[in-house]
Amino acid sequence: MDSTANVSGDVLTLRNITSHSSHAQRNESASINGVNYQVNENGEPPDAPQPSQTYQCLLVFAGFMMTFHVIGINSIYGLFQEFYTSSDTNIVGAQGQDALVSLVGTIGSGLTWSGSVFVNPMIRRFDNVKLISLVGAFVMSLGLFSASFCTQLWQLYITQGLLYGIGSSMYYFPIMSLTPAYFDRNRGAAMGIVLAGSGVGGLVLSPVFHTLLTRLGIQWALRILGIWNFLLGIPISSVLTKKHGAAANVAGRTRVSMAMIKRGTFILQVVSYHHDYLYRTDHKAQSLGALLQAAGNMVPVYFLTTYSVAVLSYSSSTGSLLLAVNTAVNSAARIGMGILADRVGRQNTMVLSVLFSGVAVFALWYDSDRTRFLAFVVFYGILAGGYNALLPTTITEVYGVQNYSSVNAFIYFIRGLGALFGAPVAGLILGSHQRSARFAGDTIANMSMLKNRYNEVAIFDGVLLLAAGVCVAYVRWLDARDKGGWSWKA
Repeated sequence: MDSTANVSGDVLTLRNITSHSSHAQRNESASINGVNYQVNENGEPPDAPQPSQTYQCLLVFAGFMMTFHVIGINSIYGLFQEFYTSSDTNIVGAQGQDALVSLVGTIGSGLTWSGSVFVNPMIRRFDNVKLISLVGAFVMSLGLFSASFCTQLWQLYITQGLLYGIGSSMYYFPIMSLTPAYFDRNRGAAMGIVLAGSGVGGLVLSPVFHTLLTRLGIQWALRILGIWNFLLGIPISSVLTKKHGAAANVAGRTRVSMAMIKRGTFILQVVSYHHDYLYRTDHKAQSLGALLQAAGNMVPVYFLTTYSVAVLSYSSSTGSLLLAVNTAVNSAARIGMGILADRVGRQNTMVLSVLFSGVAVFALWYDSDRTRFLAFVVFYGILAGGYNALLPTTITEVYGVQNYSSVNAFIYFIRGLGALFGAPVAGLILGSHQRSARFAGDTIANMSMLKNRYNEVAIFDGVLLLAAGVCVAYVRWLDARDKGGWSWKA
């Protein structure tokens, strides 16, 4: 009996399905790149012990809280951006330097993702994943705490950029790499809940940090944030284990083979995600999509607050509130996207979310007034969360649990590279015009020039997101072709 199944990302031939008794579990022999594996219909070893529902719930909660403060802190960097570039800044030479200041945040968030290529092999080699996560929480917190003593931009690059980014990656990926292996049918919903923590984190941290900043100053705000981050990281890290079921083998591959890299879906997913391994177009598409989406996604996150203050003349507290609203909507949308994806298809949902996030930038942010910008804050929050929420589950779906760790690491490495250039390029587009408008009397001419520059930023961002959406859609088509036929639910 022959059938096909997607375990490694290729179409697999399954043979010799035998039933030993009416009580025996169905096993299948899968040939993956010339190596035979015994797997059940969920892609796991047939005798793998399954985790309890209690542990699954605990792991999802720990993941939720981890993204709450890792991605939550990343998502409120716009508040740092607004302060460091303002006339109240404590950083010498940072006033008005949007490109240079945004680089601090993009180093941190970029390393959060790109550090996966180093962290996932560590997860494979060391059984004590708790320690990896705990060390990461400490280094991340040290970066935030040390940033409170900085007075120069280069010092921020080292502390709030480099240290924070390395630590957050070590803290983030142990949970994110292991969690999908504990779920099958409800994997999309589980990961949606985990990643919803990022939106809740932004919702809570945005007004809290703004209050700390205005009442205590930047130094103590950073110190409190760093200490709180580490204290929360201790119980979260203690939850991790690799002893249950497929999680013990989730990092079966820690390196991406050249054959996989050459697949068309893989390249396009990296520039957004997956024919034989190295020469197939689907892998190239996967990679390209990830790069472009990460670059485009960071721009509104970093400049939402500055746009609301500099162009729409909102107060800084209102700007932080709008950022909180955006992340709150994003949080709810991630859960909803995960549930929707389990029913109508994960790749389908991802394609629509990325494409329409680009449409929202052009329709609602470009040349916006207050009303349209408020609509953008809400609708972009809904749409932008789809890619981040669904990427882990689609990697598992397209490439299989056996290849999840290696593919996940490489895709997120590429996403880190994308995050490094999106916001700084947007800052360069704003350039000196941003400074002249905000620090030279806010004349009508300067304000008009500033809005035109932000319109150029919106065009740049919208093109990135639409191009990422095209890559993801092409991956969807290539994956269907590779599996032998189109299915409406994928």
